[in-house]
Amino acid sequence: MNTFSLSLARGITRVTEAALGPYQTAVVRIGFAATWLLFLLREFPHRQEMYGPDAPWSWDMAQQLIATNHAFTILMWSDSQIWFESVYALAVLSSLLLLLGWRTRAASVLFMVGVLSLQNRSVFMGDGGDNVIHLMAIYLVFTRCGQVWSLDARRARLGGEARARGERVGPDRVGLVLWGVLGLALAAPTLAGRLSAGWLVVFWGLWAAQALWWVVVGRVRSAEPRVLLDVVANLVHNAALFVIMAEACLIYATAGWYKIQGSRWQDGTAVYYPLHLDYFSPWPALSDLLAGYGTIVMLVTYGTVIVQVAFPFTLFNRRVKNILLVAMMTEHAVIAVVLGLPFFSLAMIAADAVFLPTSFLRRLGGWVTRARGGLFSGSGGGRTLPGPREQPPSAPDPAEPTHVGFRA
Repeated sequence: MNTFSLSLARGITRVTEAALGPYQTAVVRIGFAATWLLFLLREFPHRQEMYGPDAPWSWDMAQQLIATNHAFTILMWSDSQIWFESVYALAVLSSLLLLLGWRTRAASVLFMVGVLSLQNRSVFMGDGGDNVIHLMAIYLVFTRCGQVWSLDARRARLGGEARARGERVGPDRVGLVLWGVLGLALAAPTLAGRLSAGWLVVFWGLWAAQALWWVVVGRVRSAEPRVLLDVVANLVHNAALFVIMAEACLIYATAGWYKIQGSRWQDGTAVYYPLHLDYFSPWPALSDLLAGYGTIVMLVTYGTVIVQVAFPFTLFNRRVKNILLVAMMTEHAVIAVVLGLPFFSLAMIAADAVFLPTSFLRRLGGWVTRARGGLFSGSGGGRTLPGPREQPPSAPDPAEPTHVGFRA
């Protein structure tokens, strides 16, 4: 009984005293923000046909569907060209800010708004990678994903160094201005009745949580309120991190088990057929070369099924997990080149990154820092990576997918 109590106490301490996986959540943030940003930039010339007034899925059709599934999209607030361009620009800007880690708390919410607004406007336009981005955009709001590898972490480190030298650090005026502007922007659709009750609770809850954090950190002298908010924030972050990991496992497990039921996957020929589809053959010569070797086709077919089915069961064996993780990332990189699905592959690689070892990510960060220092200053760069930083508590995720499109 005492052993169980001690184990339970250690578990509770572990999930409350710190936000776990700071490097993993940072690389997931960077991966999904970069994937969505590159997608928006590549499709910029075609944005009107995909999500705008010229889309085959017309504004009226989208309005009828959203009235049924209650999906969230601010694009349906107006059918004007100016509003569409503004929302598209918001999606691009928020992706860039989240990628850089500038005001990560606000940027993650704006990133979610941009993703949901565009994808729910034309629900039949995306693929499996878009579905993953859709879900991860929601989960990232509830993580402390700017603890490392972000401008927020750099600002916190410089502020800590200044205080250590005895210098006075002034209030965060930029953050206060941003908080006020977002509050005014949220008040307009609230007064107009554009937001449902659920989203009102989410957005105003996040806005109020930020205000509470600033009050406690800047005004309250007692340490207990700050500790309590840290505990709540860590619990929410760790829960969201667990959901991200579970989501990735569920994607692979369901994909693998569905493949097992297919006759073409059972006889080892499933990979052969997409290699002969013009839509999935950006490099016909390469596709023909791979399809010409029956042994390779069979090994890739069976290997895909084995890796996808086995991966969730290998999480407790670090070495086997890392081997399968490399295999899956390599597979997605090959899919990006051979089948011409770069953004699907980038989204899946970003999701896989949540399982990367911390030691590898730290080394990777060190390599990037030294390369950057050598590129811009002519030296190897001796600065160390900033450590995890504090972030505020977040609200729980309210969104659930529907049969057609997403409620979120």
